[in-house]
Amino acid sequence: MKETFAAAGGLDDEWRGGKRRPRKGQFSAQQMMQPIQVEKAYMTAETITVKDLSERIGKPAAEIIKKLFLLGVMATINQELDFDTAQLVCSEFGVEFELKIEKTYEETMLEVQEKQDDEGDLLPRPPVVTIMGHVDHGKTSLLDKIRLTNVTEGEAGGITQHIGAYTVEIHGQQITFLDTPGHEAFTAMRARGAQVTDIVILVVAADDGIMPQTIEAINHSKAAGVPIIVAINKMDRESANPERVKQELTEYSLVAEDWGGDTICVPVSAVSGQGIEQLLEMILLTSEMKELKANPNRPARGTIVEARLDRGRGPVATVLIQSGTIHVGDTIVAGTAYGRVRAMLNDKGEPVPSAGPSIPVELIGFSDVPEAGDTLNVADDDRLSRQVAEERRDRIKAQQLKAMSKATLEDLFNQIAQGQVKDLNIIVKADVQGSVEAVRQALEKLSNEEVRVKVIHGGVGAINESDIMLAAVSGAIVVGFNVRPEAKAKENAEREKIDLRLYRIIYDAIDEIKAAMLGMLTPKFKETVLGHAQVRQVFRVTGAGTIAGSYITDGLVRRNGQVRLLRDNIVVFEGRLSSLKRFKDDAREVATGYECGIGLENYNDIKENDVIECFVMDEIERPA
Repeated sequence: MKETFAAAGGLDDEWRGGKRRPRKGQFSAQQMMQPIQVEKAYMTAETITVKDLSERIGKPAAEIIKKLFLLGVMATINQELDFDTAQLVCSEFGVEFELKIEKTYEETMLEVQEKQDDEGDLLPRPPVVTIMGHVDHGKTSLLDKIRLTNVTEGEAGGITQHIGAYTVEIHGQQITFLDTPGHEAFTAMRARGAQVTDIVILVVAADDGIMPQTIEAINHSKAAGVPIIVAINKMDRESANPERVKQELTEYSLVAEDWGGDTICVPVSAVSGQGIEQLLEMILLTSEMKELKANPNRPARGTIVEARLDRGRGPVATVLIQSGTIHVGDTIVAGTAYGRVRAMLNDKGEPVPSAGPSIPVELIGFSDVPEAGDTLNVADDDRLSRQVAEERRDRIKAQQLKAMSKATLEDLFNQIAQGQVKDLNIIVKADVQGSVEAVRQALEKLSNEEVRVKVIHGGVGAINESDIMLAAVSGAIVVGFNVRPEAKAKENAEREKIDLRLYRIIYDAIDEIKAAMLGMLTPKFKETVLGHAQVRQVFRVTGAGTIAGSYITDGLVRRNGQVRLLRDNIVVFEGRLSSLKRFKDDAREVATGYECGIGLENYNDIKENDVIECFVMDEIERPA
């Protein structure tokens, strides 16, 4: 037998007791099957799956899951564990576990970008000015007069349809202007972390005064912490009253310099040119006081102001450079778009080889259309820019899967307890200005040592998209009194997970927010909207009062449901139905697309085009 084995090539082994044994220094099959003893391991990301941990520490996944179960964690093989949990499991197995996070491609690129500049390398840069104000108060006309060109003629109906960036020169110094369609674009850019504006010019018509969009522009500018210069426009009109405008501005904590405050107010006319020179001098004076500086001799960094897909040239982006200098041929990345600068045009449409700080340029060469507000960075090489873009794409996917947690009254107490909430931002909308002021004062008095209640915006009218956008940026709760959200605003609030609170009584709001801060919220009633009916015709019926001939636009109207009557999204009545009829017959409910007669209990002031909203209230227990 021994000879046979030798012939088979097993001469290196020793035979003992008729069995083959490995020589000294060789492992048996049984020994080779035993797991390797790992004394030290590490993880390279914020989380690690059970499967990966098993491979790193050389322990079966089943054993790791068992240890987790004993620690009170129910896990599967694909479960992600944070570092603390993974370290706890490893200590049970006697393995030393460390966190060694590898640098991402983005961190590698930003290492160069975020390197602090020496004071000697910083040079003065032109100020970046955003013009804001109410629609038709003359924002673009004012900029036209400054630029001595006419943009308005090319706009539909004389209203700005896009974001433009323009450079003008005064006394040998440059000023860059951003002409935006309004505060929405300003806030949308700020929502992406872009703080491009140094000064805001608030245009107010001297014959019209402060309007709703003016108030929104003031609040959005204050939230961004940007100095405001007020341009009182249309001074050429006979009905111009600049003193009334100054008086109205004091209501929003903007006190004119000649009234003893620190807000610069300049009377101007976009028609005659009055005050334009003085306005530009005030911009230069404000920018001198801010000491705006940047280093032009470093890789460029900027913000995408506007981007579009051009049929002939591909993706085209308007970029405002904030530091460094960009050159034709540079490798660039902005958001999930990357590429190489093929061509650059200045605001006059002329080709330029490079652009420095505070200079806007139109740039061609992106692989994809970047988003407005994205930060543009110049990378060392094409490979790095592509890898950064891919990394960002993966991160966006992960964020979409993990819903973003916003401030809500339900979890407010827990957040305060964990020290997460320092400021509770609130946006107030009501049917009348008096309610807005009353709520603002009452809510701000609720501030205590742990949390400061701050009303960042108050206005009259329905809750609109702009309110939801501001809430998303500042993590605010939206509170409404006798008003309803617009359909689009409601959709956006649901998508952005913004807490929308609608009340009929001011004290209900104060009590609920106070209770939320103490962690003692009572069971909540969840409102379910069943449908809407539009009033097409109004009938007076003897003995029955006013009957609304209505058309169900969506959902259904139910006899036992509660209703509210909306006029321009303002609640004018809330109560129950007194009657619901189809032709002459009583109906239990009427669905979309059908007509019906609706009577409201003890209410007759119904008008054509009013909307009747039908809803039910379901009580839901709050989580303990």
